[in-house]
Amino acid sequence: MWSRSKNWVKGVVVLAIVGLCLYLILPIQNKIKLGLDLQGGVRVLLQLNTSPEVPKITQDVQSQVEQVIQNRINGLGVSEPVITRVGTDRLLVELPNVKNPDDAVKTLKDVAILEFKIVPPDVGARAAADPKYGDDPNGAYKASGPTVYSGADLKGAQAAFDQSGNPKINFQTKNPGKFAKLTQDNMGKQLGIFLDKKYVSAPTIQGVIASDGEITGRFSEDEVIRIANELNAGALPVPVTIIENDTVGALLGASDLQKSLYASMVGLGLVLAFMIIVYRIPGLLADIALVIYVLMLLGLLSSAQAVLTLPGIAGFVLSIGMAVDANVLIFERLKEEIWAGRTLRAAVKTGFGRAFWTVFDSHFTTIVGAGVLFLLGTGTVKGFAYTLFWGTAFSMITAVFITRYFTDVIVDNDLVTNPKAYGA
Repeated sequence: MWSRSKNWVKGVVVLAIVGLCLYLILPIQNKIKLGLDLQGGVRVLLQLNTSPEVPKITQDVQSQVEQVIQNRINGLGVSEPVITRVGTDRLLVELPNVKNPDDAVKTLKDVAILEFKIVPPDVGARAAADPKYGDDPNGAYKASGPTVYSGADLKGAQAAFDQSGNPKINFQTKNPGKFAKLTQDNMGKQLGIFLDKKYVSAPTIQGVIASDGEITGRFSEDEVIRIANELNAGALPVPVTIIENDTVGALLGASDLQKSLYASMVGLGLVLAFMIIVYRIPGLLADIALVIYVLMLLGLLSSAQAVLTLPGIAGFVLSIGMAVDANVLIFERLKEEIWAGRTLRAAVKTGFGRAFWTVFDSHFTTIVGAGVLFLLGTGTVKGFAYTLFWGTAFSMITAVFITRYFTDVIVDNDLVTNPKAYGA
């Protein structure tokens, strides 16, 4: 009677777990997020470099760069970007569903330091005629005067068009009095505009400009949008170098997702069939527990808003193997107890009890390894470690608790009494 009462309580717990998992998962297309390797996008690893102004990369500098890049990405309209710190001097940036990967990459690496200088007439004319001279930091930039105004003094910037339909950038100043004095003191001179030490234009100051101004030059429409976004986000405190740049097309990502899901379903189907053929009734019960295990892992991914990647799917499939391995250990022990002449009830109790520590040891070592991978790994390695860690933990729970519950229900109620039905 006590055993049946315990089974009733366990049944309620199992039903609650299944109900909660279904609630978390459905509708699945809105709950499980896909990584950029499954839906397309850009993954960029940035190296933060020192400069004369910043001789050492500290965590504060890394945090500042991360914030500037986050602001720039928000300006691009990219949904659900992922920025991960790697060590103390690198950042891993993942941008799913990027329409223009090249512009996105350029946005990440541009320092976006805007400087205004008083340019000698001959320098301005040469820079306008020779783009190479204007792009060379030792050319027009070095030949011009000191910086008299910078992008840090801007209040905001917007992409716009002039009367002829050419792209331009409108800007507003934080201190109108400062910019007004600058233009008043240099009336008739050329105000050179440099972005990252590259010549943009050098309009002649024809009147006093206080709060509003514009930047014109050889811009495309996409460039003025990108530059305005960078100016609004602010300049990077240090220069950055791209050391890894992976772009995954949306079609390739969809193909990878389809193939990986197909392989997972085929593998799971073969495992389910194997368990029934070899272990019969216990195998069938283990298959039901395995389905619940899959629901538990999907429920976790959904509730944690985890991003599912190809390595994550690999960890998921590997953890299914761990779940089957646990059941195999238990069922082999169960058969040995039946062969030793024990009754079904005694064989189930002894078999599960004696196999527990073997199952625990094998799963615990995998959990520890996955935990270390997650803590020390980066990018897709974390995705693999995450699903392997929780998948292995859930597989142990389903093997020693849920499969045991189903087996107890069958045996305690004498639903199947023939030892051969248990693979013995």
